[in-house]
This record gives sequence, C-alpha cells and structure tokens, in this order.
Amino acid sequence: MRVLIFGATGFVGQGVLRECLLDTRVSEVVSVLRAPSGQRAPKLTEIVLREISKIEDVADQLAGYDACFFCLGVSSVGMSKAKYKNITFDLTITVARVLAPLNPVMTFIYVTGGGTSRNGWQTWSRVKALTEDILATLPFKAAYFFRPNFIQPLNGVVSKTRWYMAFYAVTRPLSPLLLKRFPNLATTTERLGQAMINVAAAGYPVPVLQSADINIAGTIH
Repeated sequence: MRVLIFGATGFVGQGVLRECLLDTRVSEVVSVLRAPSGQRAPKLTEIVLREISKIEDVADQLAGYDACFFCLGVSSVGMSKAKYKNITFDLTITVARVLAPLNPVMTFIYVTGGGTSRNGWQTWSRVKALTEDILATLPFKAAYFFRPNFIQPLNGVVSKTRWYMAFYAVTRPLSPLLLKRFPNLATTTERLGQAMINVAAAGYPVPVLQSADINIAGTIH
C-alpha cells in the first residue's frame, strides 16, 4: 500500500507515520510537509512544499496512491474564525480536490475530533463538520472521518502546542485508567495509526469513527 501523509510532524501525524513505517502492508510512505523533518527511513520520502495551499505545484508527484492520511490541523484557541476556516477547511479541500482525480482508488482519511457537528456551538466544530461534508462528495474510493477525543501520546510522540504538552504532562499518570475505563472517549497515538492503516486496507462499516470505533479498528489486523 502506498500512503500519503499530511501533517506527519504534528501530534497525530507523528504516531501515524511511525505505524506506517513499521507496518509491512505499507510499501511506501510519502510525507508532504513545509520543511524537512530530518527523519530517515528506507520507505519514507518527503516532499517539501513551503505553502501547502500550492499543492498543484507538486501534483505530478501525487498520483498512484492507495491512501491519504490527512493529519494536518491547528488548535482554534486564540485564532480568528476566518484564519481557522482558511487553515482547516480551505486548505484541506484544496489538497483533496487535487488528489481525488489523480488517485481514483484512494481512501482518504481525515482526522477531525470528538464533538464535530454541523450544529455545534463552537466554530471549530462546525468548520470541521463542513470539511467532512465536502470531502464526502469527492470522487475518492472511500472517505473516512476520525473523531478522537482524548489521545494518549506513546513512543516519543510530543505536541508542538505548549498547552497540549502541559495538559498531557498532568494527565499522563491517569492515561492508562482513561483507556481502560473509558474506551469510548480515549485512544492512543499508536492505536490511532494502526486504525488508519487497517481502515485504508480493509474499510470500516461506517464513515465516521469515534474513539470507540478507532479502538476497534486499531485492533483488527
């Protein structure tokens, strides 16, 4: 399976990339990112694109893939509604519209978040729901939307967002308990990555995967 990853240096993307590099079903991983990561692996190639919105500039390198794991995203905290929509909706749809005609057998997996809703009272919730709606209309083989809630970082995964780092530092001792007692609300970066690969390889009964679905999909191999 040939896989494209967007956002591989982010919190979720780090875990997804790790699982792709370890999984024997994934033959090639191409990471599209704004700056070189410095990471080296036999089946990893990086496409450096300073402005992801100019994805058409590298379109000739983006054909023939089986899956796209779109993990690129930002927190809405302290950001204007217009800027958040530009990064979350406009950028995602721009990339997807370039990829869809080039990859007719592609499974597109988009990471949104628990609480995503067309009628949500928070801007991020409505913007992500709108993004899901448009992605579902594009001519991919399939599109899936992952809506995790709490994600426990494993295997050296770290967030670049300071308040995320502080939050995970405080909750780290409680993470195993959350995963055991509340599987409908919590997952791990490892299981999330495994779930993406499994869903891309074999599909899943529903297009929207909450934390419980992610945990189920992450154990099927």
